[in-house]
Amino acid sequence: MPMPTAMFCLMTLYSIKRHSFAIDLVRRHYSGNVKRVIKGIGVVTGVYVNPNTDQFWIIDHRIYAPEGDGKRKLDHVRERLLNIVHHKQLSLHAVLMDSWYNAKQLFLLIESSNKTYYSLKTNRQVDDSDGRQPYQRVDSLNLCSAEEETGKVIKLRGFPKEHKVKLFRVVASTRRTDYIVTNGMTQESTSATQEACRHR
Repeated sequence: MPMPTAMFCLMTLYSIKRHSFAIDLVRRHYSGNVKRVIKGIGVVTGVYVNPNTDQFWIIDHRIYAPEGDGKRKLDHVRERLLNIVHHKQLSLHAVLMDSWYNAKQLFLLIESSNKTYYSLKTNRQVDDSDGRQPYQRVDSLNLCSAEEETGKVIKLRGFPKEHKVKLFRVVASTRRTDYIVTNGMTQESTSATQEACRHR
């Protein structure tokens, strides 16, 4: 699969405020970067990425303040994505997301917009047996050598029976392995998947 001409990254950025709750909008958040709860102001951010030039632009953002507007992070993400696709009508191929946003409703929204997504949490329950075996955590799946190279077709728990995605196991470092799913069923390269996700 060729490198997409443009991608849209959805992520939460934090302005860390270690010593004060007196500042408006400071609240406790779990940060995936530091692997713990921090005090800060959460900003749901949409970043437009050109992987061919390695350039990016922040084109949309919203402050996460559920006490004020009643919106969850997923609500903000959904609105950001619809704004980019339907209002701004920016040309993009793929959507990259923080693992926080691995939700059925968001995956299906991206698919309905004819975009490809790349994302997954390691504790997600999946099935690779066409229903013959119980669901298991994605990080407990066995991949043969061919699947390590070209991916493995699986079903995510909670999705319709016929809804399949492709799973790639990406070794990010000696201490971290990422599990990435995509609805891009023609993707046949773990290294290409890793390269796409690098831009997130």
